[in-house]
Amino acid sequence: MANQDNKNQDNKNNNFFNNNPLLAFAIFSIVIIMIFKSFVGEGEGLGTVLNSNNIAQTKQVKYSEIKTQIESGSIKSVKLTPSTVEAIADADGRRVRYVAQNVPTYDKDLIPLLEEKKITYEGVMGNGFLSELLSMMLPILIFFGIWIFLAKKMSKGMGGGILGAGKADKLINSEKPDTKFSDVQGVEEAKDEVKEIVDFLKFPERYMELGAKIPKGLLLVGPPGTGKTLLAKAVAGEASVPFFSVSGSGFIEMFVGVGASRVRDLFAQAKKEAPSIIFIDEIDAIGKSRASGGQMGGNDEREQTLNQLLAEMDGFGTDTPVIVLAATNRPEILDAALLRAGRFDRQVLVDKPDFDGRLAILKVHSKGVKLSSKVDLTIVAKQTAGLAGADLANIINEAALLAGRFNKKEIEQADLLESIERSFVGLEKKNRKISEVEKRIVAYHESGHALMAELTKGATRVTKVSIIPRGLGALGYTLHLPDDEDRFLKQKHELMAEIDVLLGGRAAEEVFIGEISTGAGNDLDRATAILKDMVSVYGMSDIAGLMVLKRSENSFLGGGMASTDYSEQMAEDIDNHIKATLNERYAFVKKTLNEYHQAIENMTAVLLDVEVIEGTKVRSIIDEYEKENNMKSRLAHGDKIAKAEAFAKEQALKNQEEEDA
Repeated sequence: MANQDNKNQDNKNNNFFNNNPLLAFAIFSIVIIMIFKSFVGEGEGLGTVLNSNNIAQTKQVKYSEIKTQIESGSIKSVKLTPSTVEAIADADGRRVRYVAQNVPTYDKDLIPLLEEKKITYEGVMGNGFLSELLSMMLPILIFFGIWIFLAKKMSKGMGGGILGAGKADKLINSEKPDTKFSDVQGVEEAKDEVKEIVDFLKFPERYMELGAKIPKGLLLVGPPGTGKTLLAKAVAGEASVPFFSVSGSGFIEMFVGVGASRVRDLFAQAKKEAPSIIFIDEIDAIGKSRASGGQMGGNDEREQTLNQLLAEMDGFGTDTPVIVLAATNRPEILDAALLRAGRFDRQVLVDKPDFDGRLAILKVHSKGVKLSSKVDLTIVAKQTAGLAGADLANIINEAALLAGRFNKKEIEQADLLESIERSFVGLEKKNRKISEVEKRIVAYHESGHALMAELTKGATRVTKVSIIPRGLGALGYTLHLPDDEDRFLKQKHELMAEIDVLLGGRAAEEVFIGEISTGAGNDLDRATAILKDMVSVYGMSDIAGLMVLKRSENSFLGGGMASTDYSEQMAEDIDNHIKATLNERYAFVKKTLNEYHQAIENMTAVLLDVEVIEGTKVRSIIDEYEKENNMKSRLAHGDKIAKAEAFAKEQALKNQEEEDA
């Protein structure tokens, strides 16, 4: 028991100094200065020692001995202070200093004796109480000033600095958002999931009377830019409750325990303002699985922060209407304890929008800009498949910047289409100078891509062909944008069609120029990757059958580390299959290009002349060539073309009616 009491007392002392760092610092400074003064002695004595290099020895003696030395005439000079008498004497040719402490100031015979012996003497005024106190406190004040200066400097990047490193006040964005569900478009299923949370925050008693337990946490999962943060703000805005938002990385610091303290502070503030919402963005920064952690101090801090978060979420009862929302695009790396029932009870997928969602998002972001009456957002929505909400907002903004650059009063359809191309391909580089030889190579290369895209069943039809450099290294490009319903699956013949289109550029160089260039490097890489996936992932060959030979460790967003587990013989068979398939498709593509030899020449001539042609021009060149040579049309998109032409006529008629009105 005695040992336990001692431990408790030590803990109390530690807590006292931890909670009062300024007082602890002041006490420590005073103790250090007093120890220093006790070793050094009086300031004047110190000065004498330092300045009297010709003194061989200093002796501490009694006052009576100094007086005896004075009476004998061996003393040369005397210094009097309120607490000491210092006498300098010659002994055997060396100068010796005698110092007597606690001098009896009532000795009135000392001064007459010094004058009688004609000894030089001087007096030093005492410092007094205030001077002594100032000399003691001045170093403390200097140290304290340095401490405050460093604390202010470090607090800018630490949410509280050295003296308040655990505070979360500066890291938390507390507000009552005015965002509503009407501002969030393209994620209708996700909105339906979170509406129940809003209803609970508005009418918690309705659920408590039934004995229902509202989910304590809701995890918003989805790719970047899909509107996870916006959806969380809409929940708080609809419920009209305080919204505490913080980034997951804001909890982690170099000091172990700071993150856990900030978590406690965050939840304490949310409870005071309940009903409220806590939103933790990028929660994977602190919620990474502990099974994969190492032994470094940074991981220890992350684990302590995660443990505190788990404990705080367990501490919420049904009578505490505080909902925890979190967002991540890497749910597969989160700790299992975070995802169990009772913490993040639900996972809501906030995915990329479909066609209707993209159209709704475009309408939301176009409210604040001036669009021409002839702008058709339906075309923009069709040509932006695969883009997230943030990408669509950027397209609208880029179009506005383009219109402003050319001093337009309204944003036109051409501005929006150019903005789409910038998003997919990159900025146009009209000032980049390329030789006529390279320009000709690029023209044939892109014509080969365009022809195969239009003649191959399952390929995406051409939207635009350009030989103007764009982006980081593209000297030309063939733009394929889907113009029909969204696609989530690809069939085998569509993958093979994509390979044929990719090989079309290199094949055109060989057929029409007689020599290949380095421009097809990326095309060959993509074609090889497609064939590898067909064999090892999709089971679309007889080499591996239905065996899956490559497994992705990142199952949500893809692109993670892939593990392979098969024999060397299987690897050799796969390599031989890919090589044979590429050779087979390459021969077929060259044969097709030779059959449409003049169509490629015509397309290349137009490209060299105007540099950019639309997909309709590509199809008209092919169609004219087939008619001139009495060939049966091989255009693979005849139904799509008819549909597009009908749609264009309908839009033109609609625009004409609006102008007449």
